[in-house]
Amino acid sequence: MASNVKAATQVVSPPAGEAGECVREMSGEMAQRVKRTAKKTMDDVAMTPFLRKITLFSSGGAFLDGYVLSLIGVALTQIVPQFGLSDAWSAAIGASVLVGIFVGTIGGGYLTDLIGRKKMFIIDLVAIGLFSLLSVFCTEPWQLVAARFFIGVFVGADYPIATSLIAEFTPKKHRSVSMGMVSAAWYLGATAAAFVGFFLYGVENGWQWMLGSAVVPCVILLVGRHDIPESPLWLLSKGRVRESEEVVERVFGEGVVLEVEAPEAKTSILAVFRGGYGKRIVYLGILTLCQVVPMYAIYTFGPDIMSAFGLGQGDDAILGEAVVSLFFLIGTVPAMFWLNSLGRRPLLIRSLALMAVGLVILGVFPTAPIWVIVLAFGLYAFFSGGPGILQWLYPNELFPTEVRATAVGVAIGISRIGTIVSTYGTPLFLAAFGVGPTMLVAAALVLLGLGLSVAMAPETRGQSLAEASRL
Repeated sequence: MASNVKAATQVVSPPAGEAGECVREMSGEMAQRVKRTAKKTMDDVAMTPFLRKITLFSSGGAFLDGYVLSLIGVALTQIVPQFGLSDAWSAAIGASVLVGIFVGTIGGGYLTDLIGRKKMFIIDLVAIGLFSLLSVFCTEPWQLVAARFFIGVFVGADYPIATSLIAEFTPKKHRSVSMGMVSAAWYLGATAAAFVGFFLYGVENGWQWMLGSAVVPCVILLVGRHDIPESPLWLLSKGRVRESEEVVERVFGEGVVLEVEAPEAKTSILAVFRGGYGKRIVYLGILTLCQVVPMYAIYTFGPDIMSAFGLGQGDDAILGEAVVSLFFLIGTVPAMFWLNSLGRRPLLIRSLALMAVGLVILGVFPTAPIWVIVLAFGLYAFFSGGPGILQWLYPNELFPTEVRATAVGVAIGISRIGTIVSTYGTPLFLAAFGVGPTMLVAAALVLLGLGLSVAMAPETRGQSLAEASRL
């Protein structure tokens, strides 16, 4: 190789005439090619204020998800007696948003890869705000089910839109922190919902204010997202080279180029199931299911679960849920950095093991002293940070640009099949068997995720998107 390089750099006097001109033109083209390859890639740049803005406002969809999902658990404490709802109707209202998320993640992911991140980025926020406002005026339980379903559709669509945009703008050494912001935003939204619910719990028809309050973050996010450009990697994958270069120069400055993952390719849902990608998507779907099913059940029916553990009734139970939510939020902060220092695979395996320990304690000792219950919940919630980030980070790293958002959507969609069933079944199972067995079922799911991760979890630390997504 050294002799080849030396030969390539030797100075040779070109012949005269037309042949000489041809050689000079070829030499000029080679020099330009060498110059281009010497430029920095997106992974070499530092985080700028504008890149942080992209991360912040892209994470808003996760905030809305945590907010609207968690707030319904508090709102149901007023809706159930006011509407005279049965357990089945209560479960249907809780699960309807998850059915919507299932539809939205898969459909939204495909559309995002097909027509672009930017368009979908705005449409989903407008729709979430509209259906949140409509839910305020519901007078029948089926209307609430319908409104919550459509909120779920567009919240679900924001997952692949926002996380793909973050992954495609963020340098590799900052990717775990930026994606950690998405996970933290979810828990922040859930924690905010718990406190909003706590303060509105005693207000007459407070459930209407709770459900309608989602309009406020929608408006804030719309203002923040208006000047965020289309992903340059997506533009490049569609052959729109000039537009891609303009975005790169605007966001990263001159002298930065994109690392090309593959030639222009067709967007297809089936592509995420072909070859080695099929194995990846099945693993990620099941892993995410095992990680989020217990969490969604705790958030959706948090006050009932807190009461079953003896943490109080009414607003005391809501406050207990808020404290547990804080453990979830705090756990994401060190996990953002551990994903780089420890690596993706080691952190995932250790976290799942400790999460299972917390749930087993809750399942085996449901009548333990309050401090034991709180510590067990804290253990489970704190170490959910790493797996919570990886449910967004892994599918964005392990699939190429032309199907990246589709992969996020399909992985989340697979997981939401389990969350739909569990959210509908949790209040029924809780009523029939009690809180201890309910927590043991949750522990079994986490242990399933642990076993699969020991066998299949990849390591993508320090890799570019092109390297991580390559089979």
